[in-house]
Amino acid sequence: MARTENKTQPTHADVDAFLDAVADPQRREDCRRIRALMQEATGAPAEMWGPSIIGFGRYRYRYESGREGEWMLTGFSPRKNDLTLYIMPGFDRFETLLAKLGKHKTGKSCLYVKRLADVDLHVLEQIVRESVAAMAPRRIDQAG
Repeated sequence: MARTENKTQPTHADVDAFLDAVADPQRREDCRRIRALMQEATGAPAEMWGPSIIGFGRYRYRYESGREGEWMLTGFSPRKNDLTLYIMPGFDRFETLLAKLGKHKTGKSCLYVKRLADVDLHVLEQIVRESVAAMAPRRIDQAG
């Protein structure tokens, strides 16, 4: 079976140092709030994945091609233009919640928001919690 390593891997980099280096004070505070929300939802500590993603928990995946590996259960990254939140099961099951979320965009498994003030935090928390619950059968880390 094709087991290839992902380009983005967990590192031992300091999450607090990474967040402290976020230049914009409001973006830095938003990141701290997302960290707390995701840590609570997963029961897992934050860890750096590559140089710019903060991930929580782990799950195993396997594609039809046979490629398999591990990835974060959920996570986020303070990108230049948006806060990117990784919602691993995608968004098909979250249409009703997304309609109530506020200003956002989505990709396959990415939820993009400019700032937390643009969204309903209770709805965001519900999306993250339901996403983590949907991934639970494939979860491999010890938390949760």
